[in-house]
Amino acid sequence: MLILALTLFGCAQKADVDALEARLKTLEEKVEAQAARSPAPPAPADPVKETAANAVMKEATEALKLNDFVTAKARLSALKADFPTTKAGKAADRMLREVGLVGEPAAPIEVEKWYQGKATYADAPVTLLVFWEIWCPHCKREMPELAKREADLKKKGVQIIGFTKVTKSATEESVAAFIKDEGIKFPMAKEKDATMSTGFNVSGIPAAALVKNGKVIWRGHPGKLDDATIDKLING
Repeated sequence: MLILALTLFGCAQKADVDALEARLKTLEEKVEAQAARSPAPPAPADPVKETAANAVMKEATEALKLNDFVTAKARLSALKADFPTTKAGKAADRMLREVGLVGEPAAPIEVEKWYQGKATYADAPVTLLVFWEIWCPHCKREMPELAKREADLKKKGVQIIGFTKVTKSATEESVAAFIKDEGIKFPMAKEKDATMSTGFNVSGIPAAALVKNGKVIWRGHPGKLDDATIDKLING
C-alpha cells in the first residue's frame, strides 16, 4: 500500500521503490521463517482421557509398591500405547524404561577409575548399584544414608557400589572429598563413557538398581529401598 501511494503521488524514484520492495520481501521471509521455527501450540488436554490415564497409572503404581513388576509393566505399556499424549502417558514412558529392566541381564560393570575399593557382581550374592553426582542435593542426602546402612546390608548379602560421571560443576577432587568427609566406605567409581548409566536407563538421579544372579531384580530411587523391600526382593 505504501509503495502504491508513493508511486501514485510521484514522490519516489523507481530505484527507491525497488529498494523498498526488496526490504519488504526480506522482512516477509524473516517472519515466515520465524513462524516455521516456532513450535505448534500444544493441543488442549482431554479431561476424559486424562482421567482414564490416571486410573491406569494408579494401577501401575500400586503394582510397583507390591513389587509386582509383571503387572506394572503391563499397565505402563497399556498406558503408553493408549494414552501417549496425556501427562500420565508421558510419565509412563520414563517409568517403563526403568521397570522394563527387571528380569533382564545386568549391564557389565565398566569404570574409568575407582575412587576407593573395587567390586564385581561376583563379590556378593546381591549388588546394589547407586548412580549419583556431587552437585545433586538429593544424591548428597542419599549417599550418606546408604553408608550408614552398609553394614546391615552386608549381613543380608548385599554389597553397594556407587557410580558417578563427574558432570557439570563436579570435579575429581570434590568427589573424593565428599566420599572422605561423609565416611563412605563402599566402592566408588567413575563411569567409563557413561556406559553404566546407559545400561541401566538412568535419566534422573539418584538412581539405583539391584542385581542378583546376573539379572536386574529392581530398579528405582534408592530412597524407596527400605529393609522390608530389600528382604522381599532378594528372598522372593
